[in-house]
Amino acid sequence: MTAARSNRRQVLGRMAGIALAAAAWTTPGLVHAQSAWPSKPVKVIVPYPAGGSADIVGRLLARQYAQALDSPFVVENRAGANGNIGAAMVASAAADGYTLLVSTTGPLSLNKLLYKNTPFDPVTDFTPIALVAEVPLLIAANPSLPVKNMAQLLTYLKANPGKVSFSTGGTASMGHLSGEMVQRTAGVSMVHVPYKGSAFALQDLLAGVVGLSIDLVPTYLPHIVSGKARALAVLSEHRVASLPDVPTLIESGINATATGWYGVVGPKGLPPEIVARLNKITNEFLASTEGKAQLQALSVTPIGGPPEALGKFVVSEMAKWRPIVEPMAATIMQ
Repeated sequence: MTAARSNRRQVLGRMAGIALAAAAWTTPGLVHAQSAWPSKPVKVIVPYPAGGSADIVGRLLARQYAQALDSPFVVENRAGANGNIGAAMVASAAADGYTLLVSTTGPLSLNKLLYKNTPFDPVTDFTPIALVAEVPLLIAANPSLPVKNMAQLLTYLKANPGKVSFSTGGTASMGHLSGEMVQRTAGVSMVHVPYKGSAFALQDLLAGVVGLSIDLVPTYLPHIVSGKARALAVLSEHRVASLPDVPTLIESGINATATGWYGVVGPKGLPPEIVARLNKITNEFLASTEGKAQLQALSVTPIGGPPEALGKFVVSEMAKWRPIVEPMAATIMQ
């Protein structure tokens, strides 16, 4: 009996040892599964109001991330200060993958050149994820303005200096900077009317509160197609496929170009594995037939590439615009 009991004890001891060993191997796995990203909704911050081009692109991307990762990605519009408010929120968020930023040129490059103090640095305070796409700007007119092309507009502006207003998505936005560039290049004078986002700038153009808008194409495209607004020129180097009859500024005799772009970033220190997953999903969407069609319908040209490409692009954009923007900053920020 003593030997039998001893054997039973040995067997039970071995079983307990096996159970403990199994627990030691499986517990980390369980903990990892519980903490696997994403395990809760992810905020996708768009630093502009709903309805603008950045909002549209942000929602397209959020839907792709949600489908690929089987988890909610919720777009939040945090507008203000030409995108600085929303961008600052992301820059100060925890680097855990639950707060992302889909932004345009301003917060990710130009604002640092325009504002004396910004609550973040676009180069050092974000983790690049993907350079998404390039987007052209345009000059649009309310049909009540008696001009049908840039030549007529320039003649009208020279005959009415300082009497025509143009709306943009905000002070120091790409539309604003482009408007200043056009005025200086063409030798005309207009009144800038900044709004808290492209959707509001468009709204007052359609209502006839302002005669012109200078802004990104996607927000305005449906209204140009419907005839509620008139496109006078695009600011890209080449004509836009969705507006083939609209000439460029260069074709119109004004030697100037400007384009905007979209990028996805997270807070500084975002884990590499999260960056890699989001970058992969983004690039797959941009390369897909569906993604190309959706973006090209908005006059947006997909770019994509590795995360480092966005980081290098931000630095190059700041270097490109610095000699142009800094001399203008004191004037346009008044």
